[in-house]
This record gives sequence, structure tokens and C-alpha cells, in this order.
Amino acid sequence: MPHNAPRHLAEGPRVGIRHFTHEDGAEFTARARESKDLHHPWLFPPDSAEAYDAYASRLIEDPTKAGFLVCEKDTGKAGGGSIAGFVNINNIVQGGFLSGALGYGAFAHAAGRGLMREGLDLVVRHAFGPMRLHRLEINVQPGNAASIALARACGFHLEGFSPRMLFIDGAWRDHQRWAITAETVTSG
Repeated sequence: MPHNAPRHLAEGPRVGIRHFTHEDGAEFTARARESKDLHHPWLFPPDSAEAYDAYASRLIEDPTKAGFLVCEKDTGKAGGGSIAGFVNINNIVQGGFLSGALGYGAFAHAAGRGLMREGLDLVVRHAFGPMRLHRLEINVQPGNAASIALARACGFHLEGFSPRMLFIDGAWRDHQRWAITAETVTSG
């Protein structure tokens, strides 16, 4: 890997996770455009250079956010393989709470291949390890079966239901709350 290529923070057998960079914009937005049918109506990742730059800037600069790209391992490409998806930790709270809220998405070329499960597991371990968080929460619309299956597969447990929680795609949407704590991961 060239000395200036982004380094993985953690690696599994097929993917590594690393932070967003501004240089990832062209690939990320192309993947987002290719994945519109997969993502609608659940999420809307940035699909233009301007939108990506603003999005990446928030993830890079805001201490209450941490953005991770899930990248297929490929030693033939500088910086690793293609971007399979992303996992963001939002609303990071320090002090007595030590928590964050996860959002994630796979890109169409990687969907259904288990890459996001591996990537989400890596992010959870990173959050409970180097980031020293205690609790992570995922808020999912009840009809988003793929996202719920991923949360469940990674050890998150259903905690509750929040009616009209988030404004998405022009309306206030109900969400299920899934969560995991550091003790769950270390004892499992």
C-alpha cells in the first residue's frame, strides 16, 4: 500500500474499515447513484460531489460523528478494494452516557454478500475498543427487513418502538430501536 493511501482501522477476512476522506467522493457518489433502488425509501446517501463534500466534512470534522467506509480487501488497489458500504456513528455522547447512534448502508454491488455484517462487526468492536463507547443504538424503520436482519445478526437486541421518530422521504417515520452494549460484545 502506498504511504499516502488511507489505512484500515480494523480488518476482517474480506473487508476493512477506514475513515471517510474527501478523495473518496467520486467512488462513493457513483456507488450511491448505482444503489438508488436498493436504498429507496430507507436512506439517501449523497450522490453528487457537492453533497458528498458537505457530508464527508461533517463526518471528518464533527467530534459527535464518526464515519467508516467498509472496503473490500484488494491488495491490487491503492487504499484497498472498492467501497462496499458505510457505517456512521452519530450523536456520540461522552461522559456518563458513552453512546452513539448507528446508521449504515450497503452499496448494490456488495448487497447480500455478508460484507456489511463483517464491516458492522468491525465498527462495533472499534467503537467499544479504541473509541471507548459503552452503548450503540440503531434506529430502523419496521419495514426495512434487510437492516433489521443485519442488526440482529450483529447481536443488537430490540429495545423498543418510537412512533414518528425521524423525518425521512417527506414524512415522519416510525422506528424500532435496536441496541448493544460493550458487555454484550465482550461476554458473547
